[in-house]
Amino acid sequence: MGFYSASTLVSDARRHGVVVLRPDLSLSGVDAGLESTAGTVPEEDREERTSRHEGPVPDGGPEPDGPTGLDACRNRHQPPVGEFDVSLPDEYEAHRRDANFAVRLGLAAVRGIGKGVAERIVSERESHGSYQSMEDLVRRTALTTEHLEALAAAGALECLGLTRRQALWRAGSAALDQPGSLPGTLVESQPLLFDDPTPVEVLADDLWATGVSTEDHPIAQLRAELDARGVLSTAGLATAEADRRVEVGGLVTHRQRPGTASGITFVSLEDEFGLVNVVCSVGVWQHFRKVARSSPALIVRGKLERSPEGVVNVVADHLEPLPIMVVHRSRDFH
Repeated sequence: MGFYSASTLVSDARRHGVVVLRPDLSLSGVDAGLESTAGTVPEEDREERTSRHEGPVPDGGPEPDGPTGLDACRNRHQPPVGEFDVSLPDEYEAHRRDANFAVRLGLAAVRGIGKGVAERIVSERESHGSYQSMEDLVRRTALTTEHLEALAAAGALECLGLTRRQALWRAGSAALDQPGSLPGTLVESQPLLFDDPTPVEVLADDLWATGVSTEDHPIAQLRAELDARGVLSTAGLATAEADRRVEVGGLVTHRQRPGTASGITFVSLEDEFGLVNVVCSVGVWQHFRKVARSSPALIVRGKLERSPEGVVNVVADHLEPLPIMVVHRSRDFH
């Protein structure tokens, strides 16, 4: 799905209740795959994930034994979508078919690892058992300092009992324990006492290492400030009064100017709750050209439009940059 980035796809899956897990040295395959989660989600973790806007999670009751979802979901021909009615309950949970499974990101997705190195790590693990330490990993796979640092930043080495910062600190010395060296001949560096990373630092590490965050969203870090200003979330747009002026903020995921659109530019904004399409006239785009073309995130003021089916657009009349604390790039098509 080249139109959407992996980050946008993962964020959307999480909003719909799909559990997405970080790469893990002991559990990840080469590529992303399904992992059983039956009985592995403690009640306190369910509440924490809900508070972090990760979407609904199972309610803590008995896990279903078989496939979930409605049989009707398998029908090739579906009934037409009716008019949007905000008073109707959201029944998407009944359609989900992912009970007892989570998506585990693969090692090949980690920055600088790639398919070849990931295959070497997984093959060695399957042949000779789990890795016991960073030094054991290096002796068996000949990883470099850069490989270890990337795995550490992705949180993939936490299964070894190391925090991200501890693993990063040890990467250089562990990488010296290459195949052919005698085990235990290197002087082990004493781990420093690090403070726990802030949520922003964890988010930045995730996005740097894999391009994906499995727990957070850059706009969620700014939600309190946006709420104080009266900037609506995409969830708030669903019930806001149509045909009135609103403000919405988010990451710019796409900028498009189709040849058939008479110069109109469409900008997609994403926050922790979803996506919204912003319509920029020729005049608005020219007036805010520098901000519109270069800002990784925007606050947009404009008129809220809603179709009978509930599709929301914002027709922009003002754009301003929204400073974010992580690196983000949009996918622009012309």
